[in-house]
Amino acid sequence: MSKVTIRDIDVNGKKVLLRCDFNVPLDESLNITDKTRIVAALPTIKYLLEHNAKLILCSHLGRPKGEVKKEFSLAPVAKELSKELGKEVKLAQDVTGPSAKELTSNMKEGDVVLLENVRFDPREEKNDDTLSQEFASLADIYVNDAFGTCHRAHSSTAGVAKYLPSACGFLIEKELKALGDALNNPVRPFVAILGGKKVSDKIGVIDSLLEKVDTLLIGGGMAYTFYKSMGYGVGNSVCELDKLDLAKSLMQKAKDKGVKMLLPLDNKIGKEFKPDTESKVVKYSEIPDGWEGFDIGPETIKLYTEELQKAKTVLWNGPVGLFEFDQFAVGTNAIANCLANLTDCTTIIGGGDSAAAVTKAGLADKMSHISTGGGASLEFIEGKKLPGIECIQDK
Repeated sequence: MSKVTIRDIDVNGKKVLLRCDFNVPLDESLNITDKTRIVAALPTIKYLLEHNAKLILCSHLGRPKGEVKKEFSLAPVAKELSKELGKEVKLAQDVTGPSAKELTSNMKEGDVVLLENVRFDPREEKNDDTLSQEFASLADIYVNDAFGTCHRAHSSTAGVAKYLPSACGFLIEKELKALGDALNNPVRPFVAILGGKKVSDKIGVIDSLLEKVDTLLIGGGMAYTFYKSMGYGVGNSVCELDKLDLAKSLMQKAKDKGVKMLLPLDNKIGKEFKPDTESKVVKYSEIPDGWEGFDIGPETIKLYTEELQKAKTVLWNGPVGLFEFDQFAVGTNAIANCLANLTDCTTIIGGGDSAAAVTKAGLADKMSHISTGGGASLEFIEGKKLPGIECIQDK
């Protein structure tokens, strides 16, 4: 961990601007339906308060596209945080305007102010320098703990760090350690499971992992592009016809690197994209016209779970089937259950849909680490530099 963390700085009596990821799901009545991201921020928030900081929180919520919209207000978050912390969290009515300035000007140690949704300001996503300076004018120190937005160069995630001493919080520290250890110093065998719809979404990830893993298990919609590149019919399944050569080259790279790259042996296919569609299990080479692949089949589940049982490190990114529909969630749930029961193995879930699938299966607490950032964790696995990490001071 080469970046300054909150343990390395003195926050006593200082105003600390803490960038969190409070992008929580809300129902139609604007009630929070999943508090995971708020709970994940609490260790850093509590540490700063225990060390007598004056705490200014900021976050985005949804995609208001630079406009003030009530349904994207952080008011429900302020209410939930007040409950969690046992003290009032005051909500500014703007981002860096008169309300924000007033509430942050006379803070006492232990006070907490939450700025309104940073994306209500059109300058935020442009990483506008004047907005970055306005954020900086509110505080003495900047702390980033929003791993889920670290791949975005926005004013509140990167720009502000040009104007204030900076550090990262416990959540980012935890993410960098878990993902970094797995990628740079894994206990072997190291097995990665990649799912999701498209090969094109994961080109860099596959390419990077083929340099590091012992075994790569492919599932989800991307498997059909690999089948097609081998000359098999895929019916109406998701398939990127412009990526067939790429699929071939990735399989060749795996062979050259001595990486065992496995594709599904059988698939559960359906007639239509709906929960109760007619379905059946077929071999990978026998998907008929008019049918679409939606899940891995029982033979594949057996093969993949056998491979996973040998593993000492597992990285999973992307469900292996259409887990939103119960009849096509069997493969994804089987993988999740297998990982939950592994002993003496580090299991890392790379955010996004795979994290949602594990949570839906009720197995989140059985995993070694679940990343809070889908896009950020993908870019980290690819080896890309994340602006929200790069901007933090080095130790």
